[in-house]
Amino acid sequence: MKQLVTLIFLALISLTATAQKKKKNKLIDGMYLQWGYNTEWYTRSNIHINMHNGTNFTVHKAKAADRPDLDAIYKEPLDVSIPQYNYRIGFYINQKHSRAIELNFDHAKYVVTNGQKARITGTIDGKQVDADSILDPVKFFHFEHTDGANWLHINYVQQHTLLNTKKTKRTLITYVWKAGAGINIPRTDFTWRGDRFNNDFHVAGYNISVEGGARIYPLKRFFIEGTGKTGFVKYVNALSNSNEVKNIRAHHSFGYFELIGLIGYDINL
Repeated sequence: MKQLVTLIFLALISLTATAQKKKKNKLIDGMYLQWGYNTEWYTRSNIHINMHNGTNFTVHKAKAADRPDLDAIYKEPLDVSIPQYNYRIGFYINQKHSRAIELNFDHAKYVVTNGQKARITGTIDGKQVDADSILDPVKFFHFEHTDGANWLHINYVQQHTLLNTKKTKRTLITYVWKAGAGINIPRTDFTWRGDRFNNDFHVAGYNISVEGGARIYPLKRFFIEGTGKTGFVKYVNALSNSNEVKNIRAHHSFGYFELIGLIGYDINL
């Protein structure tokens, strides 16, 4: 995960340099940086598993939950990538800073609930199956994106002033909404009958989302942002890139609702 963070950070530096060059042409009128944490709720999902030995089955309407790990903020404060985190870099495209284009990364965790009963259909060990089964990692199956479901996307952002200071007319509170789409870069943890395989990071699908909330500016450039976000995520080859399980593929899709808290800082270029 740290390597992924480093790669994206380098991409952000490149984008910042590009923005500074474009400033001369008045295409970019400032930028902002944000960091924060999140929690999610997921819809049920049909998870399709296809193995090289002919085993090909679907787990129907599987329940899953997130794993926020927010206690790591005070237990391991130097390792900021343990909890479910978010960061954004935005480029204002007008002088009022009311519109922006934003690079948006959400490190969320998706964990299928062990012990639940789910309908299984398909072929396992050469036999046709169509029956309910208990999802157990030792006897049967477990599935999660806990090194990250990892949604990277581009947002269009608008904000509207709700409250200014009386004397200086400095912005205090704004309403923010965002809409965007992008790619998924998961690292999927898959357990089959007690054997655990942890996949490599790779591009494995796409996502779309909308988001809305508020920014509070206690200082002129420093702000706190709280938003609610909903979207749709589809994984088409969540396991195909691993050296250990390169002949196993998983695909599924789900909707989600996410609560996000961030701190941010405006930068004048």
